[in-house]
Amino acid sequence: MTKLLSYRKTWVAACLLTALIGVAPFTWLSVSTADRRGAVGDADPRPVALVLGAGLRDDGRPTTLLARRLDIAAELYHRGRIEAVLVSGDNSVESYNETDAMHDYLVALGVPAAKIAGDYAGFSTWESCVRAHEVFGVDAAAVITQNFHLPRAVALCRAAGIDTEGVGDGSIGVRTTATVYGYVRELPAAFKAVSDTLLRPEPRFLGPREPGVDDALAAPR
Repeated sequence: MTKLLSYRKTWVAACLLTALIGVAPFTWLSVSTADRRGAVGDADPRPVALVLGAGLRDDGRPTTLLARRLDIAAELYHRGRIEAVLVSGDNSVESYNETDAMHDYLVALGVPAAKIAGDYAGFSTWESCVRAHEVFGVDAAAVITQNFHLPRAVALCRAAGIDTEGVGDGSIGVRTTATVYGYVRELPAAFKAVSDTLLRPEPRFLGPREPGVDDALAAPR
């Protein structure tokens, strides 16, 4: 009986330790970025909004989650909280172009095409943040994504050298299943995010400086 109790205590302790290790990176990201995240109504002025890709429908239009990110960017622009938008998406194959779809969606919402810059090699959150800073010269931005993704996005953009404020979309009431999945996915994703903030790997594509954001900022409203 004594051995059985000792085994059970050890098993329980091991399970608790595993659980703590599993949530530690996500907890750190959440706590360390808490004062840098908010809703659209609380957003401070920033020169640029960085909108991260979130997939396209079969017809090439932004998914619901991506459309909601773009809606926030358009609202911030029309409120005068941002001066330009950098849309960062995946265009790794000719038949899939997140960046142009994001651009067209914003134009339909009344954001002038000249105020939108496109990054066609935003293959991950880290790569989008690094390229925004290194390729497009973004030093301060509002990064826009869903609330479940926001701590990681803010932390990675800050690690990339951007003075970042996160503006989140509360998608739980609109895309419940996708949002719950998003929160679950963030647990393992947080491990890679912590690794990226420490190791700061080079993106797959970096390339020379591009003037897209500078041109968008200089364009008249």
